Amino acid sequence: MNIRRKITISFIAVIILIIFISYFNNIISKQIREHHKSLEKIKTLVTIQKNMNKLALEARYVDTKYDLKNIKNEFLKEEENFEQIKKYFSNHIEDEFIDKFIKELQEYSVIENNLHKLYNNEKKIENSFDSLYDLQLEKIDLMDKFDEKYKDEKRIRNNIEQLLSSSKDIDIIKNFAQIKYYGKEALYQKRTKKYLDKWLNSALELHKKIQNSKLKEYIKVVKILKDNILQTNEINKKEQIIVITIQNIISDNNKISKDVILDSSIIVKDAISYMNYILLAILILTISIILFVSYKVSQNIGLSVDEIEHKVEEGLKEIKNLSTEIENTQKEVVFTMGAIGESRSKETGNHVKRVAEYSKLLALYYGLDEKDAEMLKQASPMHDIGKVAIPDAILNKPGRFDEQERKIMDTHAKLGYDMLRHSSRPLLNTAAIVAHEHHEKWDGSGYPRGLSGEDIHIYGRITALADVFDALGSDRCYKKAWDDEKIFKLFKEEKGKHFDPKLVDIFFDNLDEFLKIREKFKEDI
Repeated sequence: MNIRRKITISFIAVIILIIFISYFNNIISKQIREHHKSLEKIKTLVTIQKNMNKLALEARYVDTKYDLKNIKNEFLKEEENFEQIKKYFSNHIEDEFIDKFIKELQEYSVIENNLHKLYNNEKKIENSFDSLYDLQLEKIDLMDKFDEKYKDEKRIRNNIEQLLSSSKDIDIIKNFAQIKYYGKEALYQKRTKKYLDKWLNSALELHKKIQNSKLKEYIKVVKILKDNILQTNEINKKEQIIVITIQNIISDNNKISKDVILDSSIIVKDAISYMNYILLAILILTISIILFVSYKVSQNIGLSVDEIEHKVEEGLKEIKNLSTEIENTQKEVVFTMGAIGESRSKETGNHVKRVAEYSKLLALYYGLDEKDAEMLKQASPMHDIGKVAIPDAILNKPGRFDEQERKIMDTHAKLGYDMLRHSSRPLLNTAAIVAHEHHEKWDGSGYPRGLSGEDIHIYGRITALADVFDALGSDRCYKKAWDDEKIFKLFKEEKGKHFDPKLVDIFFDNLDEFLKIREKFKEDI
């Protein structure tokens, strides 16, 4: 084979490899998007089960069959929605070629096991609801009968009281007073067998002293009410057992949700690293072929030096473009993961965009070079990634946290750091620092480590100011946005306390630029 033929075949091989790299990169992007879609589906499953649990608990407190029927219809709709998503996972089309490199999220054993737990919990919820529904139907019937007999009890008791009003027998009057007292206790305060028996026995004792048809009728009504209350109590006990089962399911689902989110984040990160290693190997192979071609050309007259340089430049340009595309893909994934973390607490993607822009602007004016400032801009969206592991009930609480809730919320900084710190990628290393230190304060009163002054990494100090500025000026589930004067006053007060004094000065010296960023990325109305 002559040198020209070898060179031609080599360049064809390079082109094929470049096309394959582009295709492979598209596969990565597609599968990562599928991972995020599957994760959202799993979150929806958990939300549906929460709604089903809520409806099951509500069913216990309705007092009409009409309302109970409406709750059942809502429950069946949620059940149908659950089955639709379940079909999405079971009928999802597999691509054997793609799955050899990066599997569907639900195909990982840890995710698959959690999905099966959710499916099993859904069956438990259905059974619990059916049991509660039947018990509540029975209880509503008892309540209706109770209301009817309660009216009889009151009417007959009033008749007896009128009959005894002229009696001067102290024992009879005392006996009737006991009937009224125990009846009130049994019907309103202590609906127990003990007080029901005392009520009935008081009526029986009076009947021994006074043989009266009204009193006999009253005793019959009391017995019916006693049986009714005891049956209702038994139903309540059975319902309470079912409620405990539902509460256990809720607790289990919260753990499953937390595990799925954390495991998915790790899977996506590992998948990206794995794909990058494969792409790097292909790039090395491509460069090796180019070097081989260059070596052969230098020993042969087939191509001129100018032609060789032109071909090599084209190949290197393609490689550079692909490297840039891979880097941009990585940045997009980091930004998307940050936006997912913010969206769980009802915050928008524009929040992380503004924080990113503020962070870069502060970094440049602080004196960091363009490369470090851009790195911080790309990493800052991950500052609250740890929030994906915080339960929804705490994360989206509209009011103030109690002490225990605050402790749980404060763990998000360490959780975010633990998620990111093992990566060898500079971008993820920067994101780990930002996640870990953006709640530290200049005076040492922050968390999680209580660092102070310049012991706090400059990335953490910058992100802290940028995050607080945007958070105060934005509506949240627990507060309304502050006006600018109030924010500026706080920043002046917190200079040297919460914030690095130099960064506060930079902020006010360049305030117009920060306000332009806020206006550019303001929330859509």
